[in-house]
Amino acid sequence: MKRKHVVACRQKTSLISLFLISTFLTPFSVLAAPPRTADKTVNCDILVVGGGLSGVATAYEALRAGQTVCLTEITDWLGGQISSEGTSALDERPTQRSRLFYSRGYLELRQRIQRKYGKLNPGNCWVSESCFLPRDGNEILTSMLKDAAHLGKGKLEWFPNTVIKELDKSADGKLINSAIAIQHQPAPGAPPLNTSPLSQTIEDTYNYQNSPQFTKTIISFIPKQTQETSPKWYVVDASETGEIIALADVPYRLGIDGISYLEPSSSSPNNDPYCTQGFTYTFAMEATKEPQKYTEPQFYPQYAPYYSYELKRLASFPLVFTYRRIWNPRQGKPMEFGGLKFTAPVPGDISMQNWTWGNDYRPGTAQDNLVYTRQQLEATGQLNPGGWMGGLRVESLRKAEENALGFFYWLFAGTTDSQLGDGVKQPQPNIRLLSGLNSPMGTVHGLSKYPYMREARRVIGRPSWGAPEGFGIWEIDISRRNYNDEYYRKTLSPDEYRRLKAALAGLEATSVISGQKSPENVARRTRSTIFPDAVGIGHYAIDFHPCMTNSPPEAPGNTAREGEKRGAGQAYPFQIALRAMIPQKIDNLLVSGKSIATSHIAAAAYRVHSFEWSAGAATGTIATFALQHGVAPYQLVDNLPNPELQLEAIKRLLETNGNPTAFPDTSIFNENWEGWK
Repeated sequence: MKRKHVVACRQKTSLISLFLISTFLTPFSVLAAPPRTADKTVNCDILVVGGGLSGVATAYEALRAGQTVCLTEITDWLGGQISSEGTSALDERPTQRSRLFYSRGYLELRQRIQRKYGKLNPGNCWVSESCFLPRDGNEILTSMLKDAAHLGKGKLEWFPNTVIKELDKSADGKLINSAIAIQHQPAPGAPPLNTSPLSQTIEDTYNYQNSPQFTKTIISFIPKQTQETSPKWYVVDASETGEIIALADVPYRLGIDGISYLEPSSSSPNNDPYCTQGFTYTFAMEATKEPQKYTEPQFYPQYAPYYSYELKRLASFPLVFTYRRIWNPRQGKPMEFGGLKFTAPVPGDISMQNWTWGNDYRPGTAQDNLVYTRQQLEATGQLNPGGWMGGLRVESLRKAEENALGFFYWLFAGTTDSQLGDGVKQPQPNIRLLSGLNSPMGTVHGLSKYPYMREARRVIGRPSWGAPEGFGIWEIDISRRNYNDEYYRKTLSPDEYRRLKAALAGLEATSVISGQKSPENVARRTRSTIFPDAVGIGHYAIDFHPCMTNSPPEAPGNTAREGEKRGAGQAYPFQIALRAMIPQKIDNLLVSGKSIATSHIAAAAYRVHSFEWSAGAATGTIATFALQHGVAPYQLVDNLPNPELQLEAIKRLLETNGNPTAFPDTSIFNENWEGWK
């Protein structure tokens, strides 16, 4: 099919001017202005915070079940990873993809991509079976939610450009009674939305008062139900950073978990909340017939020492360009580099960039971490009434934006390579940064509307059977690693090593714990943990983009945090436990997406597209079931491992609706999961 795209900056362009295009560049104070009276009140059965894939999937299932869903999103696009964050290349595993063993909504998404382009992979990329334009991801999901509401007679209340500012909780703190949000639109005479990068707007969006760039509408979200059932509604945190669990101040983890028998490959003996996975401002660039001209940005020398192709087998510009090529109307000649086969880029091709030693920004210290810890939130006043400002370090957002634009310039004109040395990187003048409101990213500056987040705050589940300190999903629950490696015998204490082997022993666990069987004689487990409260599925490798050792991340000679990639590797197909979605303290809050109760290492697999959809399908179904049956989610799992009849009813409902809760042949007696690639 043919497609037109509008591209700004076709003449000689300064990347600095793209970055500083707005005249409103002075950030607002973190001290919030006093609240205004709400301009309107909106009734919801379910309030979903975050319009990424998990939030959309939550809304999709709830709408099909006839619920009134209020959906808020800080940007104006639905889809998160595949749209506003620009990573429109579906991360999938071969076996799951070949069997099309996904949630029904995710299958519909794939089908609609195929229908729109006439093919599933209009970019002819080689990293995925489907690479496409981010703006189309938003359009497809918008249509899907409209159809879901019509099919199920539900009602969608959609609030783009909206952030949650305050939560009102019951006197005992167990229920969220209402939420106050701020929706923004351009002020009279101000530039359109998506003109300035996020770092220059985010604090303004959390401020109650109107400003030179935004006019604000204050919205009060309250339960739709009036009867005496409790809870009367549910709030779902499907945000990209675990924003609501931080604002609600429920227990959560952030960054590295200390080494233990549950997380034996941890890179730290203690918890380190500052080292999270790198985040990325993606951008789209077009291959051109004629060489382009760009002025070196003033900030480029600061970031140039960081950029690299990383590995010799990847040190090819055509290979990097086609890695996540999202538009390829005319196929080029076959090429091969480093054993990888692809077709050469041709003028008109569009590539999305998401590269570890490129536009990834990887802070890892208390001086530059992006997602504030609870201690940092408290110190900055964000946990005070009316003080919430999004919980992110704005300076790190700003530097990540510069780093991303600098990476484009490095691809265009760079001749250095921080990891491979001299003589590797050559200038590539036949590329153009695509920018403008009609460009693939939909922004004047050319970067994604929001950074691609690989790791968020991760809730700590309630104490439960087998998890007295709070439920979580850990490295050993999913990893295919062979823990007979000498490293683990030397690193863990004898008691911790025995506990590790017992946890992996399956039916032999009791013999190992009692000492009847030596840990060395335990057969390697060949499946993931099977959860009795599984409500969804996922499969992906444990994939790390580790934080950097020193601050700032781009400092010359800086290295990735030592040992962070030890936990990386293949994972077995895994499950999403309901207990991972239920926070402590609050009974009508559910957690979805990247903020479910996983460890740092497990989260590196529990973050991709199909997982997010499966998690959202579960939260939408569970919230609806809980409202209809007058039961709180924690009551569905509080008697495990004994049978829970209502839990079984939910699992049957999910399966009946085409939302799998387990992979085929899942059983404690089936140890043959090696075939899932």
